[in-house]
Amino acid sequence: MEQRTLGRTGRKVSTVGLGTWQLGADWGDVDPAEATAVLEAAVESGVTFFDTADVYGDGRSEQTIGAFLRERPDLDITVATKMGRRADQVPENYTLANFRQWVDRSRRNLGTDTLDLVQLHCPPTPVYSDQEVYDALDTLVEEGAVRHYGVSVERTDEALAAIARGSTATVQIILNAFRLKPLDAVLPAAREAGVGIIARVPLASGLLSGKYTEDTRFAADDHRNYNRGGEAFDVGETFSGVDFQRGLEAVREFAGLLPDGVTTAQTALAWIIAQDGVSTVIPGARNVEQVRGNASAADTEDLGREIDAGVRRIYDAFFREDVHPRW
Repeated sequence: MEQRTLGRTGRKVSTVGLGTWQLGADWGDVDPAEATAVLEAAVESGVTFFDTADVYGDGRSEQTIGAFLRERPDLDITVATKMGRRADQVPENYTLANFRQWVDRSRRNLGTDTLDLVQLHCPPTPVYSDQEVYDALDTLVEEGAVRHYGVSVERTDEALAAIARGSTATVQIILNAFRLKPLDAVLPAAREAGVGIIARVPLASGLLSGKYTEDTRFAADDHRNYNRGGEAFDVGETFSGVDFQRGLEAVREFAGLLPDGVTTAQTALAWIIAQDGVSTVIPGARNVEQVRGNASAADTEDLGREIDAGVRRIYDAFFREDVHPRW
């Protein structure tokens, strides 16, 4: 699989990574053996980047990855985790003292002395512009607790504030065929600054897998059931903030762009990979089949360029004005 430089980290990572929110059981129950099989299939498919967070299953995702890598010390995997969402979401909690506690917990969960990349996990907006926050993160690097740091954002203005800081290595942002706003300002700014872009929610919480219908039901403990209106966290994290029914209609239009032999998910991922400035895209996967299918999208980058006009046409028709306008 193609390896791209992950922003200011200087590390090479696969164009298709693996998001591991689902390993924390926030998408329904996860069998430990199947979780390990998912990680194994990812590695076998050429994936060299895992994204996790301390809040995924309250550490379960990190622990699963840590146990997996301890049994395979020869693997060269970059692991990015995130911190901050286990605390009350007020700017005052984003301090060096708390950062040290949060990072130490993640290091224990992952079984490592130094975290490859730690990201602020969608903190309150003022945090992105607070110089003391960046000074604290720099201290963690100086102390050897983390190698690099970045941010995960909900909004484009948050991304731009972080990109403007000289030590921000990466920005993780929602980017998919139903969420085009980052294309206009964030990706160009990141390219100019040398900041890596990690594209998350690439399949709009599964909408762009093409497998859902009006009859699809999700488990009570699945965020696609309990967070459709943003009841638990930012609505953009669930179906990219798109109404489920409207999303299904847009997916049917999207299916018209598919060539023979390529799935809806592979096509959606190929489009993201083709966007100039994207370092890696991190689809989640519940089973081995999904992992392998997602990874194979790395071989279809040219398709992503070919369907670009169709993606923009569908976006403008279904989402431009009333969901999350680009302008």
